[in-house]
Amino acid sequence: MSTHMLHAIRTQVMWNRLISVVEEQAQALLRTAFGSVAREAGDLSAGVYDTKGRMLAQAVTGTPGHVNTMAVAVGHFLARFPLKSLVAGDVLVTNDPWMGTGHLFDFVVVTPVFVGQRPVALFASTCHTIDVGGRGFTADAASVFEEGTCIPHLKLVRAGALNEDVLAIIQANSRNPIEARGDILSLVSSNEVGSRRLVEMMTEFKLASLDTLAEHILEQSGRATREAIARLPDGQWRAEMTIDGHEHPVRLVATLHKQGEQIRVDYAGTSVASRMGINSPKCYSDAYSVFGLKCLIAPEVPNNAGSLAPFEVIAPEGSIVHPQRPSPVTARHVIGQMLPDLMFGCLEQALHGQVPAESAGSIWVLAMSRHPAQGKAFNVMSVGLGGTGARPTKDGLSTTAFPSGVGGIPVEITEAQSPLVFWEKVYLPHSAGAGQWRGGLSQRIVIGTRDAVGFDCSAATFDRRAYPARGRNGGMSGTPGRVEIQSASGVPTPHESKSTIHIPNGGRLCIELPGGGGFGPLEQRDPALCAQDTVNHATAPPDLSPLSFNPLPRSSS
Repeated sequence: MSTHMLHAIRTQVMWNRLISVVEEQAQALLRTAFGSVAREAGDLSAGVYDTKGRMLAQAVTGTPGHVNTMAVAVGHFLARFPLKSLVAGDVLVTNDPWMGTGHLFDFVVVTPVFVGQRPVALFASTCHTIDVGGRGFTADAASVFEEGTCIPHLKLVRAGALNEDVLAIIQANSRNPIEARGDILSLVSSNEVGSRRLVEMMTEFKLASLDTLAEHILEQSGRATREAIARLPDGQWRAEMTIDGHEHPVRLVATLHKQGEQIRVDYAGTSVASRMGINSPKCYSDAYSVFGLKCLIAPEVPNNAGSLAPFEVIAPEGSIVHPQRPSPVTARHVIGQMLPDLMFGCLEQALHGQVPAESAGSIWVLAMSRHPAQGKAFNVMSVGLGGTGARPTKDGLSTTAFPSGVGGIPVEITEAQSPLVFWEKVYLPHSAGAGQWRGGLSQRIVIGTRDAVGFDCSAATFDRRAYPARGRNGGMSGTPGRVEIQSASGVPTPHESKSTIHIPNGGRLCIELPGGGGFGPLEQRDPALCAQDTVNHATAPPDLSPLSFNPLPRSSS
């Protein structure tokens, strides 16, 4: 075997080992996080970076909005704390929305790795912390100053000594201080796991630095992405999408320019920033825009600084995809998680018939709480998932979060942390857009309390109630989302705004998530699949659609 082949095999083994290192880093965070959103839903990310702050590898576990924002966030840390100023045992932290992952609820923790006295890499991780003070998880704030505690780039650990002052500030401003502290320490621990495994790898392979491996990874990834882009025809394509927004509908407009091996996305024409907290900082808009492009153009290429480099995203300052400080941004995923479908709309014009239909998009975050004056106080979070768009050769996925990839939180977890009761959590028949391939089904969720005392739920993220997911190539739209409040007497009242919902004593919150759009004309659907659809709908509980508030046997499916 030639020396060249041996070198190639050795390099591939080291790459696979690096992936296992960051995956173990992410799993350590998943196992130790205190907040259910991180621990159960997997709302987190982890990655390793070279000494220039370039992302080399990311864990499969995690969300695009986290990892693709962290791809540039580490550079902000190094601008504040140059690597030469750091020592072994230092750990850095921030939750700055514009220099982190887009809102205050996500803390980013960065740990430099040393071999002897020499820095060789950095590990970064992030997860969603359930509460950072302020107004809580709602879009009602008028500025980021009202949304919670902002921690600038600081040293959380100095040469191995934990900075308790930083943690004290965070805990003093959180409704869930134990979970907040636990999540941040879990981030520190996950980076420590990654650091140990990396040093073990470097020792095993007798590596004094990662520089040569890093350059190879980034060069190979960049070249593969550019080659994939080059296979597209040159051109310019424009797509638009209207979503519910907050105080008025939001118009998202993107023009995709493809020339040679480069792609540029321009958001000129997109709505201006909202007065409410649904704005998406550009780091977050960039993250989901590029994710959507890579899904279709180069899905098999590893996600790192090299494969992200051929994509450029520009947006007007002051737009809803590029808000300026101090715009409120808590519910930034309402906008950001719609952007991959907008990218799909552009690429459909170049990849005719190869692009999925639109999905429900942004997840519905069920941030539920009760003030002490109402009764036993609590502050918990659950996640509602709609359906994905139908694919060119398959039905869409039901109750699946695309593009975020987060999972649902088991109802048992939420019920154990609060007096809430999930009376229903079931598939919603007829919610998927019809077509040759139907969209993914959404779900119906009905929530009350064991003590019959009222509670509040933020509706900030409940989008696609007026503008459902559109079908593609003749497929039909999915059903829009719906929200109703049942009083103690059983009288239902629709809730159509994004203001916080108050569920009265003895009442219930009843929601239906949006379904995914269909693909292709319905008349081209396989008759066997049509028959199966009919059976599935016929055997479903008859009162699932439309909304019904009659007492039903409890389901935790």
